[in-house]
Amino acid sequence: MSENRLHPGLLEADPGTGDPFGNDLISRLANEIFASSNRVPSVPDAPVTPPATVAGVPAHVPSSPSGPTTGSREIDLSGGFPSSHSPDAPPPVHPTVVAAEPDRDVPGGSTPQGGHVPGSKDSHEFGEPYSYSKNFNNPASSRSAAGSHFELPGFELLESGSQFYFLEGIGSSGVPKDVAYPSTALEAPLAGFDVEGVRRDFPALHQRVNGHPLIWLDNAATTHKPQSVLDATSSYYGRDNSNIHRAAHTLAGRSTELFESGREKVRQFLGAGDAKEIVFVRGTTEAINLVAQSYGKQNIGEGDEIILSVLEHHANIVPWQLLAAQTGAKIRVIPANDRGELLLEEVPGLFNARTKIVSITQVSNALGTINPVEEIIAIAHSHGVPVLVDGAQSTPHIPINVQAMDADFFVFSGHKVFGPTGIGALYGKSHLLEAMPPWQGGGHMIRDVTFEKTVYNNAPEKFEAGTPDIAGVVGLGAAIDYLFSVGIPALAAYEHSLLEYATAALASVPGLRPIGTAHHKASVLGFVIPGIENALIAKHLDQQGIAVRAGHHCAMPALRHFGVETTVRPSLAFYNTFAEVDALVHGLHQIVKR
Repeated sequence: MSENRLHPGLLEADPGTGDPFGNDLISRLANEIFASSNRVPSVPDAPVTPPATVAGVPAHVPSSPSGPTTGSREIDLSGGFPSSHSPDAPPPVHPTVVAAEPDRDVPGGSTPQGGHVPGSKDSHEFGEPYSYSKNFNNPASSRSAAGSHFELPGFELLESGSQFYFLEGIGSSGVPKDVAYPSTALEAPLAGFDVEGVRRDFPALHQRVNGHPLIWLDNAATTHKPQSVLDATSSYYGRDNSNIHRAAHTLAGRSTELFESGREKVRQFLGAGDAKEIVFVRGTTEAINLVAQSYGKQNIGEGDEIILSVLEHHANIVPWQLLAAQTGAKIRVIPANDRGELLLEEVPGLFNARTKIVSITQVSNALGTINPVEEIIAIAHSHGVPVLVDGAQSTPHIPINVQAMDADFFVFSGHKVFGPTGIGALYGKSHLLEAMPPWQGGGHMIRDVTFEKTVYNNAPEKFEAGTPDIAGVVGLGAAIDYLFSVGIPALAAYEHSLLEYATAALASVPGLRPIGTAHHKASVLGFVIPGIENALIAKHLDQQGIAVRAGHHCAMPALRHFGVETTVRPSLAFYNTFAEVDALVHGLHQIVKR
C-alpha cells in the first residue's frame, strides 16, 4: 500500500492505487478541519433549522436519553464529516465530491459518489474509488510553509508528518518541551466535529462515578452505546420479537427482515461484495474459533504451519494452539521491534511449502499498533496462503474495505463498535465459506435431515446453527447506521488529533514509560510508571471517575516483549474530549507526587 502524505496542493487520489482505504480522504478532511479551527474554543450552538437529508439519509441528530434535542447541529454527509454552523454562518468545509472514474469497476455495477445510503448496495461511504475536485470551500491553512505539520506551542517536533498512516500530514508528532499539564492550549474540540452533540447520544456518559463525572477511557475493552442502539434493541423485543426464517406470520417476517437487513449493513460496513459472505457469531473470539475448527481442520495437518504475530490478542493465539495440538501443526511468529512494530522484512522468510494460513490483528489491543496487513496479505497470497484479519480493534477507528484489503477472512465484535455485546461477524470469501464444513450442528443450518444423512444449507446459514442473537444483530445494524451518520472519516480525524494530543500530554508525567510507540497507531495509550503498581494507578483514577484498564489485556506475549507483565491502558473513542485527557494527565501527576 502506498504512503499517503499531505503536502501543499492536496493530491488527487492515485488512479493506480485507488487509495482503497480512504486514507487520502481522511487526511484531507483532517487538514481542512485543522485549517478551519486553529484550535479555537467553540462557541455555544446557535438555534438552527432541522438538519437536512443527503441522498435520502437523515443527517445525524444528537439526542439525549429523553429524546431528540432541539437545535441540533447539522451534519453534511456528502463531505464525510460533520459541520457546525448557524444559518448565517459560512458554509461547512468539505470537499466537493465528483463522479468516480468511469473505468473503475465497482462491485454491484454502480458508481460510488461518496455518500452512504443504509440498506442500499449502490453506495458506500468509504473504501471505494473516489475522485475529488481541487476546490475546497475554505482553502486557508494553518500549516507551515513546508506544509508538513502544524506549529504547536511548547512542543518539539520529532519529524514531519503524522505518526499515523491513515492520517498522514496533520498534527504534531512530538514530546512536551517545558510545558506543564493540564494545558488549555489545545483543549477545544476541532471545529467541524460536534463532540458535545455526539456525547449527548450516549446515556452512559452522563453519570457520576465516585462523585465525579464519568470519563470512559476503557474503549479498547468495550464501547458505550448510543441511544439509537438502545432504542432499536428495545423496540425489537417490544414489537417484533419472533424467531426468524421459519414461519409465515407477520412478526416472523418483520424479525427476519430486521435480521437480514443487519447482515446487509455489515456487508456495507466491511465493504464486502455479497451479504452471503457475512456470518453472524458471538464476536471476534467465536469467529476465529470457527475458522480454526472448520477451515483449519479441513486444510491443516501434521507438520503444517500457522503464522501469527507477537502482537496478537489471546483470542488469535489460543484457537490456533488448540488446532495445532489436535493436528500436529506448528505455529510461527512474526517478531516486532522495540516500538511495537512488526518486522515486515522478516515475514517472507517465515513462509514455506507447509505454511497453510496467516492470522494477524490489524490493530494491537495492547499497544495500538496498526499492522501493515495489506503488505502481509500480499506476501501470503504470493505463496498461495490465505489470511485472516482480526479487526476487533480496527473497526471502531479506521475505514475498512475487505475487498480492497483482499482479506480472505475478517472478524470483528459488535460491542467494540458501539453495538451490543454477544454479537459479531465473520467475513469470508464466498469460495472459502462454501468449501468449509459446518462447525456446529442444529436447526436452520440444514436443508434436509434423515437418520442416515444431513444435507446442509449454503453459507452463511450452515454456520448459524440454532436461534441467533436476533436483537444483537438489530442493535449492531443500528450501531453501524450511527457510525455512518457521524461519518467514519470525521471520527477518524477527530480521534487522531485526540490521540496525538494525549500522547504528548502523557509524556509530561515524570517517570511514565509508554508501552508501544509505533509510528502507526490508533486509540491505545498503554504505559507503566516504575515504582507504582498499575492496579493502584487505575484505582486512583477510578476515584476521580476516570475508567482505565490495568492488566495484561489478554496480550501477554505482546507485553512481555517489552519486559512487563501488565500496563495501564487508557483507550480513546470519538466521544472523548481534550478536557478528559487533561483530567487523566492531572490525575497521573497527582499520584506521581505522592
